[in-house]
Amino acid sequence: MNTEHVDAVVVGSGFGGSVAAYRLASAGLSVVVLERGRAYAPGMFPRSPAEMSKAFWDPAEGHYGMFDVWSFSGCDSVVSSGLGGGSLIYANVMLRKDERWFVHEEPLPTGGYETWPVTRADLDPHYDAVEKMVGVTPYPLDHPVYSDTPKTRAMQDAAAELGLDWRLPPLAINFAPFPGAEPGIGVPIPDPGYGNLHGVQRRTCRLCGECDFGCNDGSKNSLDHTYLSAARHHGADLRTLREAKEVRPHPDGGYEVDYVRHHPGSERRTIRCDRLVLAAGTYGTTLLLLRSRPNLPGLSDALGTRFSGNGDLLTFLLRAKDRSRTRTITASRGPVITSAIRLADELDGPRDAGRGAYIQDGGYPAFIDWLVEGADVRSEVKRAARFLADRLRALLTRDTNMSAEIAALVGEGELSGSSLPLLGMGRDVPDGRLRLRDGKLDVQWSSEGSEDHFDRLRATMRRVSDVLGAEHSDMPAWLGKRIITVHPLGGVPMGRHAGEGACDPYGEMFGHPGLYVADGAALPGPVGANPSLTIAALADRMCTRILERRPAERRRGGGRALMSVMNGSTAASPPQEVRGPVTVGEPAEPTSLSFSEEMAGFVSVGVSDPRSREVDGRSHGDRVSFELTIEVDDVDRFLALPAHPARAEGWVEAEFLGGRRAVERGWFNLFAPGRRPDHREMRYRLWFTDGEGRPRTLAGYKDVHHGPATRLWLDTSTLYTCLLEGHVPEGEDGKAVVVGAGTLHIQPMDLAATLKSFSTEGPHGLAALARFGRFFVGQLWDVYGPG
Repeated sequence: MNTEHVDAVVVGSGFGGSVAAYRLASAGLSVVVLERGRAYAPGMFPRSPAEMSKAFWDPAEGHYGMFDVWSFSGCDSVVSSGLGGGSLIYANVMLRKDERWFVHEEPLPTGGYETWPVTRADLDPHYDAVEKMVGVTPYPLDHPVYSDTPKTRAMQDAAAELGLDWRLPPLAINFAPFPGAEPGIGVPIPDPGYGNLHGVQRRTCRLCGECDFGCNDGSKNSLDHTYLSAARHHGADLRTLREAKEVRPHPDGGYEVDYVRHHPGSERRTIRCDRLVLAAGTYGTTLLLLRSRPNLPGLSDALGTRFSGNGDLLTFLLRAKDRSRTRTITASRGPVITSAIRLADELDGPRDAGRGAYIQDGGYPAFIDWLVEGADVRSEVKRAARFLADRLRALLTRDTNMSAEIAALVGEGELSGSSLPLLGMGRDVPDGRLRLRDGKLDVQWSSEGSEDHFDRLRATMRRVSDVLGAEHSDMPAWLGKRIITVHPLGGVPMGRHAGEGACDPYGEMFGHPGLYVADGAALPGPVGANPSLTIAALADRMCTRILERRPAERRRGGGRALMSVMNGSTAASPPQEVRGPVTVGEPAEPTSLSFSEEMAGFVSVGVSDPRSREVDGRSHGDRVSFELTIEVDDVDRFLALPAHPARAEGWVEAEFLGGRRAVERGWFNLFAPGRRPDHREMRYRLWFTDGEGRPRTLAGYKDVHHGPATRLWLDTSTLYTCLLEGHVPEGEDGKAVVVGAGTLHIQPMDLAATLKSFSTEGPHGLAALARFGRFFVGQLWDVYGPG
């Protein structure tokens, strides 16, 4: 039987896998996602004891739930299994890794050094992209609907008293139905243009504290509602209950993945791909590579090293009091986390000491309040004794009303109402090692190497408890110096070379091109903050590199058709009516289009106007060129929008910029309204980082305006270019510092290559190409034609 073959297989659907699935599918690659867990639509997450008993992952025992609990000698860990990975049960916090925490340390005898081969500047454009796609916002504490959140106010008061840095971190939650709308509880959320793979109505946050158990309202912007829905919209095949077991290179290139289809049965299958992205989580990815090591000769010795729990520590603040009276905390009101206290790192400045960390308020569902009260043995015994005494007295006095006694027996809920979990995390020492032991994953790690970090966290948490008049309690596991982590990291750490890491700074395994790691396993040390956003940003950066390296043949096959269109001799089917944005439930799939373009010229440093006479730029160092792939995701939408926007991917090259630099984000507009009524522009905006780590923007336009037909070639082949400091959004060029200016040109031979590079993906590709060609020719006729 022939093995199935696709462009890319993504193993896992968490913060790395979902980003990879979307980026690669939206670029026109055939993508299959293998997710071992189930899909969970809003309303499907377990709540009752019977449901919770089936909510754990252990296929050998017939359990296919979303909580996967691991226990090792030095730590315990909880991770997720399901479509959307850890986003199903995480607490929504999307913090960026602090700029100074991208450290470069020397190796330690224990193997616990931390060296990051990427910088904050490398990741910032990808942080931007992920935040926009996921949709993040701080908790709206000042809004009347949300201002009554006692736990948030308590943390704010404690931080102010202690002089600590308190903040409201970005959360991946919908408090309003769409950006700019009025926040409200339980308001219906409209589906985005790419739809909703579950087909279930979502509603804004109702402050139930159930985030870590799965959001049954759909208010959490988990990955199934965002990246995975968009990936499916672009053709990605999302396969659940498929667990990868082994990978190996294929003799003809690419990789094969053996996987098991769970429930029903345990059918083993194989799929082949040109590119393989492993994103099964720190434990899943590392275990898969360790098992497959005999198939992958030459893997770095760094495989299995630099494990860390991201400094996770859970403690409890109990029975808070305010002037001898119980202070209301109500941990069950609000999302799980609403605020954070940042502890400075010694890297931040000479006044700071220790490794950086965060302390965040915790929360839990309201139904847990009953368990908390039931665990309060001291109060429970006292209430029961008082109830018995009251009933004996009532028998003697013939008092038949028991309401007051029952109320007293239930209690005032002081423990649950005045207590709060405190969640700590930070820069622990990544000195753990993952290995195979009797064919199973084992972690060798202890908290000893990070004792200073944990002592600092516990001491600060105790101070917070003291300020709030509360008792401070550790988890019982801490008595044995064990930790419980929900943020396991490392195992396949990235590095600058195979002696330093198992994969390169883009997640590609050393010695195995086309094999990538896109999850927490690739991190060379702790993030310090919640790691989800950083994992997603690294995956986005990885995909940009993958797409830059796409083989040229992917863009084959459309050039002749377009040239026929421009010559007026196409035999394509008649163009369909131009549609607006795709809506949910619309049966027609979009047709995408792409083409490549090369331009080169000169930029004069120190000149601010590309039309200035000062522009000469004939020195070797000022030569600038780029090669771009212009991606139109939906031809109909592209033609319907006035600015005709598309994505631009590729590279910019100049010696004075550090050589060839990847375009981190790029925009292109075709025949957008110009600066005058009779002018139209082809606009280019490319964000990249130069060789010294400085963000730069190449902003250019081709000025197409009425004039003789002899100007057509000059106008459409000349790009007036400015090089700007920073990553400058559209409309803000006037505020930016101009590094230099000049002109770039396309040569006739390059234009011929561009015409041959046109390709389409999706239904009615030839018709879409014809519509695009007629639009292009029609615009030129309007500008340069007679009359």
